[in-house]
Amino acid sequence: MTHTSEFGRPLASSQSGLTLVELLVALVISLLIALAAISALTVTRRGFNTVDASSQLRDNGRFAADIIQRIAVQTGFKDYYYAGTPPSAAETAANIPPSIFGFNNALSSSTDPLNSATARTSGSLGYGSDVLVLRYQEAETFPGSGVSDRSMIDCMGNSSTNIPADRNERVASIFHLAESPAGSGELALMCSRVASDGTISDGQPIVQGVENFQVLYGTDGVTAGAAPTAAADSVPDQYLRADQLTVAGDAIGTNNNWRRVRSLRIGLVLRGPANSAQERVTQTLYPFGLGKDSSTGTGGLALSANTNDPGTVFSAPADGRLRQVVTFTVHLRNDQSL
Repeated sequence: MTHTSEFGRPLASSQSGLTLVELLVALVISLLIALAAISALTVTRRGFNTVDASSQLRDNGRFAADIIQRIAVQTGFKDYYYAGTPPSAAETAANIPPSIFGFNNALSSSTDPLNSATARTSGSLGYGSDVLVLRYQEAETFPGSGVSDRSMIDCMGNSSTNIPADRNERVASIFHLAESPAGSGELALMCSRVASDGTISDGQPIVQGVENFQVLYGTDGVTAGAAPTAAADSVPDQYLRADQLTVAGDAIGTNNNWRRVRSLRIGLVLRGPANSAQERVTQTLYPFGLGKDSSTGTGGLALSANTNDPGTVFSAPADGRLRQVVTFTVHLRNDQSL
């Protein structure tokens, strides 16, 4: 019903719509509120992604350390008979390869991983990363049973049923870095295995996202590049690279140096997925940690004897990936003299 005045004229309505200017102002304010909400949501989500990536990196680092330590303490283990008897003159003369061995800044061989490796070139994936070879025997349930007690595992967590037929018959687990999957540009800590009969298993990834793998060897009475002459006391006195244990032209001296390894120092750099970090910045990481350079008084490598080792100073690009350094030491449990 239309309201009219006393003179019969219609009265103007008390309600009116928005003007165009008011509508535009309201739209702009709503847009600003929506953008602020989206920005807050994006920042929050990135924070969640970083937390998830950080948690995954810690889990990966913990697993890598656990499996390397588990295999390392098995290194040099001998079955009951061989542990209780010294090597014969013939076995000593045969210069049996040591139970622990490695290659510095190398890519593991797929056809002969116990004896050869390819040097990594500057700028290549995994440059500076090392190869670690660990050997040990299976154990019988009781002497003469011919049945494995399955207490010894390889780097994939599998137990072997092969009982050694002689002192030199051992299982080998090999840790190294390789691209996985092939062509992806992503690196992984790999496990390669050599059975006691010499059968080689293809390398399998055990921890994804490991882009740097460093190994130093705690040696007892070893001089870099020379055969050992000092008495051994079973306590490591310095850490050396794999190439520093090699004695040119002297295979026996080289193997004797390796038999004086008492501990391992492991350094890893792990990275998360793309955009897992809050910022895109370059980083300088130290797998073995930082120490004080006594000659300059400035920061330097924690293990100064290896300042020229590629990979011990790792330059990470500004690729938006979260990274974590894992460093630990493993003291070998078994006698390495064979």
